[in-house]
Amino acid sequence: MARYSGPVCKLCRREGEKLFLKGARCVSPKCAIERRNYPPGQHGREKAFRRGRESDFSLQLREKQKVRRIYGVLERQFRRYYRDAVKRPGMTGSNLLSMLESRLDNVVYRMGFADSRAQARQFVAHGHFNVNGRRTNVPSMLLRPGDSVEVREGSRKRTFFKELHDAGPDRPAPEWVKRDFSRMGGEILRFPERTDIDLSINEQLVVEYYSR
Repeated sequence: MARYSGPVCKLCRREGEKLFLKGARCVSPKCAIERRNYPPGQHGREKAFRRGRESDFSLQLREKQKVRRIYGVLERQFRRYYRDAVKRPGMTGSNLLSMLESRLDNVVYRMGFADSRAQARQFVAHGHFNVNGRRTNVPSMLLRPGDSVEVREGSRKRTFFKELHDAGPDRPAPEWVKRDFSRMGGEILRFPERTDIDLSINEQLVVEYYSR
């Protein structure tokens, strides 16, 4: 299972905005964007001051990279998602985001059972969740309406999930999922639509990048 294992705060600095890759740290004064809002590297500060008008290709590339990094997907898998999105009826960009939102690790994060998508991915990979009553450890699993997700009975005794259950939900769940903290689970009500995704993403630039 390939994944990015480098420093994620550098990814936010490279894109010039918060991607919320480290949970609570992203909303604290320790956030890299709050302390060093310029690209990483030896000449990052100089590039920030000398940055001129970006080309169309540069804008498309940066948007594609931003979406990949938000959802924690590497290039090969992301390109496969795009090819599948093209084959589906409707807008390609909206289809792509809907597929990314339907990933199991993202659903776990959206339901509030993890502080970040990276943490949700780790929880799923370690087998802490059941999908439709069966244990799964595949973070990239695409869920459909009617699928149920819940924390495994044995995992609920772990400190993180126990405190989460006692504290209750601290992040609202999107309308396309139904969450039940009393049983530490939830259900997919429908496929996510573009209006359900509260991210500053211009998916059309991603489509233009792959349509070159």
